[in-house]
Amino acid sequence: MTTEARRAADNPGAIAHPALDATYRRITWRLLPFLMFLWVLSWIDRVNIGFAKLQMLSELRFSETVYGVGAGIFFIGYFLCEVPSNLLLEHVGARKTIARITLLWGLCCVAMMTVTTPMFFYGLRFLLGVFEAGFYPGVILFLTYWYPSERRAKVFGLFMSASALAGVVGGPLAGAIMAGLHGVNGWSGWQWVFLLEGIPSILAGLVTLVYLTDRPAKAGWLTPEQRALVEADLARDAAALGPREYRILASLKDVRVWHCIAIFFCIVTANSALTFFGPSVVRDAGVTDPLDVGWIMSAAYLCGGAGMILNGRHSDRTGEARLHCGVPAFVGALAIALTGLLVTAAPILALVTLGLAIVGTMSAIPVFWQIPSRFLAGSAAAAGIALINSVANLAGFGAPAVMGYLREHTGAASTGLWLVAAVEAAALMLILAFVPPATPGMERRAQARAAHEPA
Repeated sequence: MTTEARRAADNPGAIAHPALDATYRRITWRLLPFLMFLWVLSWIDRVNIGFAKLQMLSELRFSETVYGVGAGIFFIGYFLCEVPSNLLLEHVGARKTIARITLLWGLCCVAMMTVTTPMFFYGLRFLLGVFEAGFYPGVILFLTYWYPSERRAKVFGLFMSASALAGVVGGPLAGAIMAGLHGVNGWSGWQWVFLLEGIPSILAGLVTLVYLTDRPAKAGWLTPEQRALVEADLARDAAALGPREYRILASLKDVRVWHCIAIFFCIVTANSALTFFGPSVVRDAGVTDPLDVGWIMSAAYLCGGAGMILNGRHSDRTGEARLHCGVPAFVGALAIALTGLLVTAAPILALVTLGLAIVGTMSAIPVFWQIPSRFLAGSAAAAGIALINSVANLAGFGAPAVMGYLREHTGAASTGLWLVAAVEAAALMLILAFVPPATPGMERRAQARAAHEPA
């Protein structure tokens, strides 16, 4: 039996066309590199505060608590504006929305170099969250316009692995800027970090207006046949998934949305703690040079990016999402707990477990987004995905604030790390309790497509 025949037998609604995979490859090469580049800029501009902290706290006489609140208050602005931004994207299109977001967060990042007081610090971090709100869930929603459900986890993994690439690039870059430009033009190294890492985002926002295409039907860089193939495949996928919620208010009342919020809250708690305090943990392990700290975090994020891609690919091939999300999160939680135990007793081992914590936590994130897309569509998906991301990202405020407070009052990171580990471990329990296994139809479609794909 041929590949197409096996595929048709396993999934009668699937489109068996030799050009379809080539069309999706073309879409991927057109969209993903640019979206990943934007996510790299976004991630760098969001988390460069973790590296700038190594200089700015002593210069500005900020406490660990002030830093923790400032790092986390970003997510309050993020929370307030996430749903409106995603609903706006649904109505005006991804091109205009993503361009506006990118331009404004770049301007805010540059303004961070002028911080002198805690309130000024809090205000700019809050505005950075307001301006960036909608980018991450907006791209998730945008990709659902281009890919059917059985191709999404891999694509989500590729896109989100850019946060790992940002860690690979951002750590050494921030370290090099802080070490090499400190004192130039009378500015501190941390001020140069915000200036030089904000300007590319401003330029990228302008390029977005020209480069992005809202939906397949408007893609002049696809042939008419390719556009028709993708539209037909997306229609087939929508029919195969069955009835889904399209009404905005109903989706916000759906208990499954709130289950997803609880699960993602646990994962974001760990991800935020690792992002904003990872460099501090590395320094606690005895690494004092900012450039060396950057390289160590770079290696950890490189491994995390590989984990995201491989885990997302395997999830697509098997049609299984809940364990592909829950198990890596649990591994990440165990590694965080071990990091807290080893950071003073065995610093080298602590660096290894910190890297494992980053890999486990990051690998869970792209697969998670397969869960809500199985019961939400249209405007309900725009609102639901944004609500999940915005409410869950309140953990991004709580985790750094609590970590900073505990670090200041205990003199070590261990207690905060153990608390974060307990929260992340709860993600697996919530998944097992509330997320049903994949249906046999989902698994058959995934397996049939995997057989059809080239190795």
